[in-house]
Amino acid sequence: MNLFSFVECANQTQSLKALFDLLVSCASEEGFTEVAYGALTFSEPLRLPGCPPPLVAIKVPPDWCQRYLERKYYIVDPVVRRTPMFAGPYLWDELAKEHQLQACEQRVLQEAREAGLKHGVSVPLFGPSGRISVISFASRCDDADPQRNVKHLNALAWHFHIAFAEIARPSDRVSNRKVSLSEREKDCLRWVAEGKSSWEIGKILNVSGNTVNFHVKNAIRKLGSANRTQGLVKAIRLGLIEFSEPALATPLVA
Repeated sequence: MNLFSFVECANQTQSLKALFDLLVSCASEEGFTEVAYGALTFSEPLRLPGCPPPLVAIKVPPDWCQRYLERKYYIVDPVVRRTPMFAGPYLWDELAKEHQLQACEQRVLQEAREAGLKHGVSVPLFGPSGRISVISFASRCDDADPQRNVKHLNALAWHFHIAFAEIARPSDRVSNRKVSLSEREKDCLRWVAEGKSSWEIGKILNVSGNTVNFHVKNAIRKLGSANRTQGLVKAIRLGLIEFSEPALATPLVA
């Protein structure tokens, strides 16, 4: 299932389980069959059965899930602890190499690998009022290359995150439907979806980069979003801007 189909199907469900199953199915086609979604800085009222905070939904090998929960590894999991430090997606292999992890954090990553989660990537998701969530994707294959898939998984994570918010907090959907963007704001967001920088968009639209930033920030504010990525995804989901399948596969810059 491509991202276009994912957005179409996600728009038609009001079930967290159905939405999460859709996410797992789409990620599995890229070789990342293990998926976890967590709310790190706030208590999310909607979660799948058996998922204590900060977990909201999880699909990993049952034995590893049981050990992770029984030993309360989510307290020392480096993904849970360190996600707020990152502005964008990061690889678990890089996390271990580039950061001096504590022994307990290293143990969680090592035991996860032994349980079959051999290569992973996590996507920080930022929302209003300081809310930080994360979606992690992992592969059971020795030769998986998360770096090759990170752009697709990043876009997929954000689309799931926004769809989930509409299910968990229905009032957000009602207020968002009243959003109206100017044509210039829509133009800027369309080019953001194509991975263009403010400078590049300015050249295309024959305006300054500062003017582009002004319109993008206005759109983000109207959409009640925390950054460009979230604003773009909301605009797409609300039908405020049209998109093509290739655009959804491009990197979304926060």
